Amino acid sequence: MPRSNVYYVLLKRLRVPLITLILIYAISIIGFVLIPGQDNEGNVWMMSYFHAFYFVSYMASTIGFGEIPYAFTDAQRLWTMVTIYASVIGWLYSIGSLLTVMQDPVIYRLRRESKFVRHISLLREPFYLICGYGDTGVQLVQALGLEGVRTVVLDKDESRINELELRDTLGRPLGLAADASKPAVLEAAGVLNVYCKGVIALTDSDHANLLIALSTELFKPHLRLIARAENPEIVNTIRSFGGNEVISPFEVFAERLALVLTAPSHYLLSQWLTGIPNQILADPVFPKQGSWVMVGYGRFGQAIYRRLQAAGIPVKIIDVQQPASSNLPEEGLIISQASVESLKLAGIESAVGLI
Repeated sequence: MPRSNVYYVLLKRLRVPLITLILIYAISIIGFVLIPGQDNEGNVWMMSYFHAFYFVSYMASTIGFGEIPYAFTDAQRLWTMVTIYASVIGWLYSIGSLLTVMQDPVIYRLRRESKFVRHISLLREPFYLICGYGDTGVQLVQALGLEGVRTVVLDKDESRINELELRDTLGRPLGLAADASKPAVLEAAGVLNVYCKGVIALTDSDHANLLIALSTELFKPHLRLIARAENPEIVNTIRSFGGNEVISPFEVFAERLALVLTAPSHYLLSQWLTGIPNQILADPVFPKQGSWVMVGYGRFGQAIYRRLQAAGIPVKIIDVQQPASSNLPEEGLIISQASVESLKLAGIESAVGLI
């Protein structure tokens, strides 16, 4: 995202108005040079290019008027009237075109990108590059701001970046609406900056997070990387790059669910210690002990099932089809659509929870 793109596109859009204005000035100047005038003694006097350019400059811009260095002849005054109308029309056309171009979404986006790149180049303090400004990104930026850590945010949705700018967030985060999976965007966002301490990929696409991790590894192999991923294959791929930290929301939720069911006090303590600063401490929750019913056995269901089984909590599963590879006991799986009958068959009346 080079800064010159702004000026290049701006000049390209204003090419016709600028050429029109230049032609008006050039023809006006040549006309004054060719039309003979008279000096104070009645002798023929030819205006020089310097005097013609000087006269047209202040006359065409409507900042003044004066017949210099001598009074004009009728022919010169006639040409002056033609020049006045032509130059005023030319200026109105050019200014109107400029205002239209400045309101163009493309120019607006390029100006924001140029301003963003300039601010990144001026950063002289450690910062983290956060890719994705969803619910998790919002909380992370707020938490880092409270800790005095500067952040730079990338998100494809411009409305989220506008929300970032409107929020009263500590640390003055910088934001740009762009696709973080593109290497050029990461480079413009400061991934090569010596003050960049890490990249956090939180987009809602595993593929995008994989590309961010790959680009980061190529740019700065030893830079800290934290990535969100749900697909086990992508999780393993990102981890294979080196010392990267991969967070699966399914595994995190399943782990916390198992912890709150088996050791609610430990869960509460971990929430107190790792929560966002200055938040009100949550009250303890002590869920009932017993069997659970889970509808669906996708990646999310498999993660929850593994954790609950490891904690010794009985789980019965309802799914529309037999899983391709599963260690489920036959009595723990019901092949059916989610319905009242299948829920009763799974023991919903005696279960303590439904997922």
